[in-house]
Amino acid sequence: MITIKNLNWKVLFSSTTAVNIKDAIAEAYLRGADFSGVDLRGVDLSGVDLSEANLREANLREANLRDADLRGAILREADLSKADLRVANLAGVDFNGANLREADLRGADLSVANLAGADLSRAYLLEADLRGANLRRAVLSRTILREADLREADLSKADLRDANFCGADLSGADLSDADLRDADLSVANLAGVDFNGANLREADLRDANLSEVDLSGVDLSGADLSEADLRGANLCKADLSRAVLHGADLRGADFSEADLSGADLSEADLRGANLSVANLNGVDFSGADLSGVSGADLSEVELN
Repeated sequence: MITIKNLNWKVLFSSTTAVNIKDAIAEAYLRGADFSGVDLRGVDLSGVDLSEANLREANLREANLRDADLRGAILREADLSKADLRVANLAGVDFNGANLREADLRGADLSVANLAGADLSRAYLLEADLRGANLRRAVLSRTILREADLREADLSKADLRDANFCGADLSGADLSDADLRDADLSVANLAGVDFNGANLREADLRDANLSEVDLSGVDLSGADLSEADLRGANLCKADLSRAVLHGADLRGADFSEADLSGADLSEADLRGANLSVANLNGVDFSGADLSGVSGADLSEVELN
């Protein structure tokens, strides 16, 4: 007989026909068992169908859920740290407050999933589908999100320090009040992103698409925006001190009242940009195209 227990050793289900725990789980699921608080640490559940199952506060630490179908399941406060969730179907899953530290979610479908307050630090989300996902106040520090699809995702107030978003699509995402210090957003699509109150200090934004994006008042001090597309971007009152904008496309960008002290704008295209009341102390304009720039007397600016 194979029994399935919760963390308090209470028997949730017993099977006399299953040959292994995986078969017992499948049998229990078909009979409508409630898996809340179940203890399945390190269990092989690859490919299982647990869609819409109640796994609230379950212990799935280091479990193998590769290619599993968990659509619409409840995993609130569950422990999935170091679990294998590669290419799993997690669309619409409720992970509110769950522990997903160091979990492997490469290629997983997390579209419209609720990950509010979840801990995803150091998790692997390479090429994961997170379209429309709720990641509000989630912890994703040092998380790998290379080439992930985060269109329309809510990452407001999230901890994204040192996260790797290289090549990711974040168009239309909400990053308001998010902490993106030292994050890698190189080659990322950031069109239409809400950066209100975000901290992008020392962030890597090389070759990123920030065309028409509102970055007014945002802290971009020390950030690397080399070759980035900032055409028509609003950088009014932004802190760009010591930022690197080498070769960036800044045509029509608004830098009014921005702090550009010590910034590198060498080889940048500033045609039609607005620099009124901007702090230009120590800016490197060498090789920059300044034709049509308004709001600043560049006759006194030293072109290094």
